[in-house]
Amino acid sequence: MSQYKVDEAGIATLGGRSWEEFAREAAAAIADPAVRGVILVAGAGLATPLYPADVRGLGDLLRRIETSGKPFVAAIGGIAAGGVYEICLACHHRVAADDPTTRIGLLDIHAGLMPGLGGTQRLPRLIGVQRALPLLLEGRRLGAREAKEAGLVDALAAGGDLLESARGWILDRGAQKTAQPWDAKGFRIPGGSSGPIFGPASAILRERTMGLYPAPVATLSSVFEGCQVDLDTGLKIEARYFVHVRGTPEARNLMRLARSRQELEGLAARPANVPAREFSKIGVLGAGMMGSGIAYVCADAGLEVVLLDTTREKAERGRAGAAGIFDKRVARAQLTAEERDKAVARIHATDAYADLGECDLVIEAVFEDRAIKAEVTRRTAAVTGDEIVFASNTSTLPITGLAEAWPRPENFIGMHFFSPVDRMPLLEIIRGKTTSDACLARAMDLAKRLRKTPIVVNDSRGFYTSRVFSTYVNEGLSMLLEGVDAALIENAGRLAGMPVGPLVLADEVSLDLMRHVREQARADLGAAYRPSATDAALHIMIDRGGRHGKKTRRGFYDYPEGAKKRLWGELAKWFPVCANQPEAAELVVRFRCVQSLETVRCLEEGVVQDRRDADVGSVLGWGFCPALGGTIGYIETVGIDRFILECERLEKAHGERFSAPQGLRAMAFS
Repeated sequence: MSQYKVDEAGIATLGGRSWEEFAREAAAAIADPAVRGVILVAGAGLATPLYPADVRGLGDLLRRIETSGKPFVAAIGGIAAGGVYEICLACHHRVAADDPTTRIGLLDIHAGLMPGLGGTQRLPRLIGVQRALPLLLEGRRLGAREAKEAGLVDALAAGGDLLESARGWILDRGAQKTAQPWDAKGFRIPGGSSGPIFGPASAILRERTMGLYPAPVATLSSVFEGCQVDLDTGLKIEARYFVHVRGTPEARNLMRLARSRQELEGLAARPANVPAREFSKIGVLGAGMMGSGIAYVCADAGLEVVLLDTTREKAERGRAGAAGIFDKRVARAQLTAEERDKAVARIHATDAYADLGECDLVIEAVFEDRAIKAEVTRRTAAVTGDEIVFASNTSTLPITGLAEAWPRPENFIGMHFFSPVDRMPLLEIIRGKTTSDACLARAMDLAKRLRKTPIVVNDSRGFYTSRVFSTYVNEGLSMLLEGVDAALIENAGRLAGMPVGPLVLADEVSLDLMRHVREQARADLGAAYRPSATDAALHIMIDRGGRHGKKTRRGFYDYPEGAKKRLWGELAKWFPVCANQPEAAELVVRFRCVQSLETVRCLEEGVVQDRRDADVGSVLGWGFCPALGGTIGYIETVGIDRFILECERLEKAHGERFSAPQGLRAMAFS
C-alpha cells in the first residue's frame, strides 16, 4: 500500500512496498511544486526483493533525488539493508530509530549479488574508502548506535519521534537548496582514494573466499575504479560490474539459496491443520556449552527459561555463560545494560526437576549417551506430565529409540541445534516414526520464535547434517591414510569452499567424541556396522599417539598456549607421506562429490524429502560452499551427466562410497 501524502508544510512522506511504488512516488514528489521536502520511510515500509529488474532506471531516479534541490530524508525504523539502504544513501540526511530492532547495512554479498544502486560509490564518498570497504565486503548489519558511530546515519531518534525528527530537519533547511557533498565543487573523498589499501584488501579477500565468489571481487574493483572518477562515471562502472555478477552461476545459486531459506523460515513445511501455539517458558536440561547457548537464544526471544543440571553450581555456570553472550552485545551497543539484565533474569538456574513443572516445552541437551538421555527424559515426565513436547538435542542418536523413554512418543521430537548456538542459524528438526503433526508444528513454531532457520528431516542414524558432514571428515582421513600430505588435505578442503580443513574440524569436534559416536553405532548395528577410514585414523591418533583433539591441545594439530595452531610435527611418522602427491583439484572434487552423493542417498531413503532442506541444511549446518548452491545445487551446477562420470571415475579409484545411487541416474535420464 502506498504511503504518499503531503502535509500542510509541504512535506511529502513516502514508502511504497515495491520498487515500482517507490519510484512512482519519488518521481511525483520531485515534480510536485507544492512539495518542499520528502521523508522516505525505510525499513518498516519498504519491503522489496533484492533488486528490481531495471536497476539502471532506479539508479537514474536516485540521481534525480540527489540533484532535485529538494531535501530528502531517510527515516529508518526496522531493517534497512541492501538496496533499501542504498536508497537511503541517495537521501541528503538519514535518521534512525534508536531501537534494538533497527538494523542497517549494505547487501550481504554472500547472497550472490553486489550493491547495484550506488552503494559502492556513495558509501566511500560518505565515510571514506578505508571505513567503507569492510561494510561493503562483509555485509554486516549494524544496530542504530553502531550505524551512527560508523557514519551510516546522521542522527538517532526515539522510535515515536522518528518522523518528527526527519520533518524537523527539513523545516530547518528553510528555502535553501539541498545537495550532496560529492556534488559540490572541489569535493574530495574523506581520507583520499586510499589506493594503497586495495592491494592488501585484495589478498585478504582471496584468502577468505578462495576465488569462489565473484561478488566480493567485483565490489572491490568497483570501489577502486569508481573512486578514481566522478560519481556519475563511478555509477556506470558499478552498473557494469553488477550486471556481470548477476549473470554468474554463483549468483543464481546464492539467490536460490536465499529464497529457499526465506521459505523455510516462513515454515513452508509446517502442518497446515495445526493451530499456532504460543510459548512462555522453556526447560533446558544440561547447562554445558550447548545447553547454555539454547538458554541464551530462548531468553533473547523473550521466553522464561529453566536451566537444569545435576548441581546448582553447574546450572549457574551455564547461566553465566549465557549472560556473557549478552555482555558482548552490550559492548557492541546492540543492547542496553537494562535490556541485558532483564534477559538474564529470565534464566532460572536449578538442579530441581520440580522447577520444570510449568514449562511448555523441554529441550534435552545432555551428553550423547542413550542411558543418560533416557534417565533425564523419565525424570522430566514425572514432573511435567506427558502432554508437553519433549525435544532431544541429539546430533546422531535415532529419535524413535530415544522416544521410548517418554510416556507419549508422539510428543517426542529431535531439535538439533548447532554450536555456537547464538551464532549458528540452523535448527535441524527430526521427526521420529511416531512424532505427531501437532508435535512437529510446535517445534517449528518455537524455531520461528527463536529466529532459527528450520529444516525438517526424518529419523535415521546421524539424521541428515551429521551423516553428510561426517563424509567430509572421513574423506580427509582417507586421504591421510593414503599418504596425502596433511597440509595439502587441509588446503584442498578450503579450496573446495569449506570453512576449515577436515583435520582441524576433527580436532574441534574432539577425537574422543567421534570415537564414542562410532562405538555407539557399532553397538547398535552389530554385524551391519561398516568400519571406515575414521575408525583406523582414530585408533592411530588416540590409542597409539595419545592425541585427543583440541580440548587437550593435542590432535592432528598442536595448540600451543598463546600461539597459532600448527600441524602436529609427527603426523608423517604415523601417516607416511607418498612421494607422488595428487593435484589439489582432484582432492577438491573428492570432497565435494562425497558430500553430494550422501545427500542424494538421504533423499533416496526419505531422510530428506525437500531439496530446500538439503541445500540450506548443508550450507548453514556445516558450511558447504554456498556459491555452489548446496550439496544438491552442486550437482546441478556441474551438470548431472558430468557429475556421474566423475563419480564413476572416483569409484574405480577409491571404492564404493563414490557409487552413484540409482536415484541419481534416474535424474540424469528423466
